Amino acid sequence: MKRSKQSPLLVLNDSENENGIYQDVRREEADWEFLNFQARRMKKGEQWTQNTGDNEYAIVLLSGNFSVSSDKGDWKTTNGRKDVFSGVAHTLYLSRHTQFTLTADSEVLDLGIGWCETDEDHPAYFKQPEECAVELRGGDNANRQITSLLQPGFDCHRLVCVEVYTPSGNWSSFPAHKHDERIVDEEGNVLEARLEETYFYKIDKPQGYAIQQVYTSDRSLDEVVRPKNDDLVMVPKGYHPVVAGHGYNVYYLNFLTGSDQSLANTDDPDHKWIYGTWKGQDPRLPMVTADMNNA
Repeated sequence: MKRSKQSPLLVLNDSENENGIYQDVRREEADWEFLNFQARRMKKGEQWTQNTGDNEYAIVLLSGNFSVSSDKGDWKTTNGRKDVFSGVAHTLYLSRHTQFTLTADSEVLDLGIGWCETDEDHPAYFKQPEECAVELRGGDNANRQITSLLQPGFDCHRLVCVEVYTPSGNWSSFPAHKHDERIVDEEGNVLEARLEETYFYKIDKPQGYAIQQVYTSDRSLDEVVRPKNDDLVMVPKGYHPVVAGHGYNVYYLNFLTGSDQSLANTDDPDHKWIYGTWKGQDPRLPMVTADMNNA
């Protein structure tokens, strides 16, 4: 894990890594309980063999095509997107104790992988782009697209995964929210889950960037970082809004895991008033659709 000197929450891409792994965040180094993340590029014909061990995995196709053989089934993509701005992800969920081999079928294959420890068994599932729900959240210049890959209620133990598209100049994850303590109501419904989260970034131009703040109400944590393409921001606690740099469309892949397979959160009370004030939707949204995978 290549932490930035600017902030311990900003993890820079390690493009010089010879094995193709350019992001590698392990729970021990992150100093949290569950979440691991890796991004890796593979060349055509290259294979990755792994046993999930005591972990559940989600493999997200960022670009290219792959095939997988495993002791739980075999899967293959044929309409993988050429990049994250050209379609919707394929997502392969694998439960614990799964032996698999993944082969790169395109000239370059780009993957985002999240995993966490589990003591449960769930069926493997290969989610196609057309199965992914798309939501346009917010409004005006706080409008963005959320595409659900492993949504709350997905048949797994802890993992949640979404990809978010924020047009140039727009705010995202705003009004700011947090999910760092487990709160339930009298009926046991989860009002806020305790979750660890990663923001893995892709920008549509190489010089582009986003700005992200991670802060707590008492400001014992208050970091502002500037992630660029292939960088990652760790969110151990606190509120965590994002803004896309003007001129640059921003994508981020969120993995979350923790107390519940949930996205239950609490808004920053200082900014909650903004809900309901928006007057319209950004015409640039949605930025991607599943139809683009077949173009």
